[in-house]
Formats: sequence, structure tokens, C-alpha cells
Amino acid sequence: MVQELNLQTKPLDVPSAIIQRRSIKTFKSDPISPELLRQLVELTVAAPSSYNIQDWRIVLVQDEAQKAALSAASWNQKQVVEAPVTFVFAADATAGEQDLTPILNQGLETGAWNEKTVNYFKTNIPQYQAGLGDKRREYAIKDAIIAATHLVLAAESLGLSTCFMNGWIEEKVKEVIGAADNPDIAIAVLVPVGYAAEPRRDPGRLPFAHNVFVDRLGNPYES
Repeated sequence: MVQELNLQTKPLDVPSAIIQRRSIKTFKSDPISPELLRQLVELTVAAPSSYNIQDWRIVLVQDEAQKAALSAASWNQKQVVEAPVTFVFAADATAGEQDLTPILNQGLETGAWNEKTVNYFKTNIPQYQAGLGDKRREYAIKDAIIAATHLVLAAESLGLSTCFMNGWIEEKVKEVIGAADNPDIAIAVLVPVGYAAEPRRDPGRLPFAHNVFVDRLGNPYES
């Protein structure tokens, strides 16, 4: 019955999902149907990324033992254990220097890129990524965070709830997902996904003049 209701839920529009979304810390044990989970993944990886290199590495943690280990790596926060799945957003700092043929060919096939653009990307992307130096990790994390934002809004629109988690020990999370020996993998954020077992309460936002400015800091935006 739960799965049937999930599939029949009319999605919220984007503005409504943004306004309604809250960080949920307590989840029901109800499972997410495979069809709905696949839809979430599809909407998540539709996110933009630098040069479309899609440098996120997303691990769906669902196994009970894995969830317990991930919770332990996250200061024993219970939402990881309660939620049916937690998306671990990792980032590969070397993605732009790997074989980009599948991405480039797909761009040609869809008509998004022409031969000139693809030939430019073949040399420019690896050079650009290498030129980033120590910032490759930072740029990959930014792309992963953008994808995670897609996830939370997609989930909200489809009747699910989420919680951005920035409280975890990176090396321990990497152990859980099998990346302990890979220095090029960074953890961006963890996002438990499931059905809320608590109300969505709005803590409010500061006035625009406090943290929104025009042209430069100190010149507050006044609507």
C-alpha cells in the first residue's frame, strides 16, 4: 500500500518544494519503492557539473550493517539508521583527467556539442583540471553538493524528506563506502532520505539586509 501511494503522489512544483523543505531528523521505517528510488537517482544526476564531467560518486547506503557503520562514522546520528537509504555524495578529484570518451560521445549523439567543441574539450578539460592543482578536490565537492541539492528538492517534491548532514568523520565514511585507500575521493555530504516521522517546522530566515547585498558586501539588498 505504501509503495502504491508513493507512485501516485502528485509531485510538488519546484517553488513549493523549496518553501516546504525542512531538515528532518526522525524517519519512519517505511521503505522507498525501487521505482521511486530510481526516479530520485535520475533527478539527482540530472544536475549540472563543470564541463559535464559528472565528478560525483554517489553511494546509496541501504544495508542495515552498512547503515550502522555509517551512523558510527557520523557521531552515531540516528537518522542514518532510521532512514531507508542514505545518499553518500563523494567527489572524484581526478574525474576530469580520466577517459572522457563516453561523456564526449554522448554530447555528440544528443547534439549538445559539435565536433569542434568535443575536440576542444578533449585537450582543454584535462589541462584545466590539472591546472587546478590542490583545488581539484574543492571543485569536485562543489559539483557533488549541486547534485545533492537536486536530490533534496526532488525528494521533497515526491513526498519524501531529507536531511543535509555535515557532521561525520571523512576517513571513517570513506572506509564504509570502500574508498579508504583512494586519496582522490573526498566526501561532500550525506543525505538520509525517507518518510518524515516529525512535523516540518519553519525556523525562519533573517531579513535580506542581514546577508543579501548588491554589488558588494555592506550594500544591503532591499526589496
